[in-house]
Amino acid sequence: MAQYIFRRLISSLLVILVIITAAFTLVRVVPGNPFAKDRGIDAVAMANKLADHGLDKPIFPIYFDRGPDAAMPVVWQTPPRELALGSLRVVYGPEDLARTQYLSYLGGLVRGDLGKSIRQERQVNEFISAGVLFSLQLGLQALFIALLIGVPAGLIAGLKQNRWQDYVLMGASMLGVSIPNFVLAPILILIFALGLGWFTSSGWIKWSDSVLPSLSLGLYYAAYVARLTRGGMLEIIRQDYIRTARAKGLIERLVVTRHALKGALLPLVSFLGPAFAGMLTGSVVLERIFGLPGLGNYFVDAAFDRDYNLVLGVVILYSTLLVLLNLVVDVLYTVLDPRVSYD
Repeated sequence: MAQYIFRRLISSLLVILVIITAAFTLVRVVPGNPFAKDRGIDAVAMANKLADHGLDKPIFPIYFDRGPDAAMPVVWQTPPRELALGSLRVVYGPEDLARTQYLSYLGGLVRGDLGKSIRQERQVNEFISAGVLFSLQLGLQALFIALLIGVPAGLIAGLKQNRWQDYVLMGASMLGVSIPNFVLAPILILIFALGLGWFTSSGWIKWSDSVLPSLSLGLYYAAYVARLTRGGMLEIIRQDYIRTARAKGLIERLVVTRHALKGALLPLVSFLGPAFAGMLTGSVVLERIFGLPGLGNYFVDAAFDRDYNLVLGVVILYSTLLVLLNLVVDVLYTVLDPRVSYD
């Protein structure tokens, strides 16, 4: 098991590196720059701003010389060691490699530095520290709601197959799957905040302010949890060892809780890793709707302002959580199903 976890951690680092490279490239290849919309800024001031954040250097060691009239010219303090193939430039000196935007950013990541926000002149680490706890609490509460509602509903539907309980619960789950959380959120605000006045519609001052966002996010995933639990129960309940347990005279409650439940939850466990990461990323929209001080607001503002470092910081955090949660799910499989072994 230890060797398997070590191999998965190494492969996870490679996956995260690919995600970082892709995100780093995508945010920079879009035409323009973060200061293009600033009013009253001349070419000299823009060049100085780009140089302050290292955006005047090539993105990668391989780049195209766009000439002196380009919107973001390639500038070096000293001429680099490079191979010239027409307009293609290949930088090969160690010091010059380190000054490219990509390798400079990776060097900061190794030191735990996510860089400085381009628009707000604060460290990205400060933004993430301020918002991650709100996003994590929202995700955990939504996960609790999804499991609290979805697992019992799925178990009842599986045990009462083709009866009215099954039809009602699966009909409700189909409705839940069909309504996105950004549609459900305004409905809940209209009923429970503006109509009944039980909760506030925006902000997060006390714990009750997180109830509506958690419901908006959790109910959507509760529908998936119910359907997966029902499918797992229908598969397990017909197994020979379940028939044997019933033949020995065990009451139905013990048959379900001691023998059927673990196997029925296996499909759910596979779903929970990506689902929890989806709850965190899905909360981006809900945090914007409810005005919550989580990472969602920072991410949306950074995307509009083309704040490269802040966008990358949030992407790296979410992708790392997703990769690690998938590893946790694989390890949990060995606990729930003794037949699974990674040795």
